[in-house]
Amino acid sequence: MLLTTWQIIKLIIWGIILINEIAALYTVFREKRDIAATWAWLLVLTLIPVLGFILYAFLGRKLPQDKMERIQSQTELELSAALEEQKKQFLDMPRPKKQTMRMYRRTIMLFQSIDNAFLTRHNQVDIYTDGQELFQKMFDDLANAKKSIHIEFYTIYNDQIGNQLRTLLEQKAAEGVEVRVLYDSWGSMGVKRSFYDALRQNGGLAEPFLMTHSNLFDFRLNYRDHRKIVTIDGKIGYVGGFNVGDQYLGRLPKFGYWRDTHLRVIGGGVYSLQQRFIRDWNASQRHVQDKIIHYRPYFPPITVKQGNTALQIVSNGPESPLEKIKLGYLRLINAAQDHIWIQTPYLIPDDSVLDALRIAIHSGVDVRIMIPCKPDHPFVYRATQYYAHQLANEGATIYFYQNGFLHAKTMVVDGKMASVGSANLDFRSFKLNFEINAFMYDHHITDQLEQIFVNDIRNCKVMTPEMFAAQPVWLRFKQTFSRLFHRFCNVGWAVQ
Repeated sequence: MLLTTWQIIKLIIWGIILINEIAALYTVFREKRDIAATWAWLLVLTLIPVLGFILYAFLGRKLPQDKMERIQSQTELELSAALEEQKKQFLDMPRPKKQTMRMYRRTIMLFQSIDNAFLTRHNQVDIYTDGQELFQKMFDDLANAKKSIHIEFYTIYNDQIGNQLRTLLEQKAAEGVEVRVLYDSWGSMGVKRSFYDALRQNGGLAEPFLMTHSNLFDFRLNYRDHRKIVTIDGKIGYVGGFNVGDQYLGRLPKFGYWRDTHLRVIGGGVYSLQQRFIRDWNASQRHVQDKIIHYRPYFPPITVKQGNTALQIVSNGPESPLEKIKLGYLRLINAAQDHIWIQTPYLIPDDSVLDALRIAIHSGVDVRIMIPCKPDHPFVYRATQYYAHQLANEGATIYFYQNGFLHAKTMVVDGKMASVGSANLDFRSFKLNFEINAFMYDHHITDQLEQIFVNDIRNCKVMTPEMFAAQPVWLRFKQTFSRLFHRFCNVGWAVQ
């Protein structure tokens, strides 16, 4: 008996559903992930056939195992012996009498344990909050480079400042200076490999992070290289929140003035930045001859005449099960006795950070959080507003920065400890992206950062719980929806 047309259609539909279910189960369970994410993606792939797999391609795929292994298995630099000696010294130290010093001691040991992060003393640290001043100083340092220039950024755009940087690097490469550039292909969207052809012709090198040359075939929005690292001759280093693009100099009307925070470091802290760059560079090279294998020239003796800042450089990435920078943030929040002041463009904390902030607030700690008044991406901004509202209800002071766009990622605690780096206070920076932060133990630097915070308050509007509650119903719905959707699929965004 011949099947009718409708019966054939039903068989085809049931066949598609069966194949989709099998594919969904295979896709979700072939990669290790937490229970919530597993269930979320299983529902997406099951309930949204075909389209769900397109969403998964952008948002759900993890890094290939071979790339994860390249990051994890890089050659340890010849610093392990010194680190072990430093750990032993800390364990043998007499128990400090002051509570603050005990906090320092345990925090230092935490970073040594989870990230092999050296404590480096006597660093000279300068703080930059303006893009014009930062890049002027950075370009001056680059122009004076004698041996090596190592640059790693999430974003290097093909615009005015991007071309200025490229031209300068081409000149230094032609002079015989070793120039290596590492960039994220997604963050530097629109920049083709040919952008660096002249640099390569002059002897320099430029590669995308983890060899991701084409976003057409590797279009993950997650697992991006969000680090910002510059080392010059192994003696001068830069780390912080600025990327390379005209918008970071306030040249785009959409954002207006760009308020960020970046550090210039001279001292042992540069060793940690150099170490991180070398590991990332080697992980991004397919051929052994392109890797850095002789390390000593990149770690010259450093003499600091006027430096008194102790710091640790801590890096974070999805190759490690430990969310290292988040653990650092938690340590600082939990250790606070008087105040915690935070600046972040994206306030989308996970439950552990949210609870830590709640505990601090209800313990009488002065918690202040400053976020932008305008979005770079509306969806993410609505989620940020949601959590700002929640924390305002708990008792935190929430500031909306009005003078342009606030992109700084800073945390200061009790006037004694501070963190500045690339990591936002959000799930992506904690778990999905490659990040780097400087954790500093110096009340002078912390005082400077707190004074910057106070100065920024003059350009802020305080958002009270009553003001949040008075927002239109439609706006509050968008905030709630954005929060739920963001936590559901960890949607990425371009500007970080």
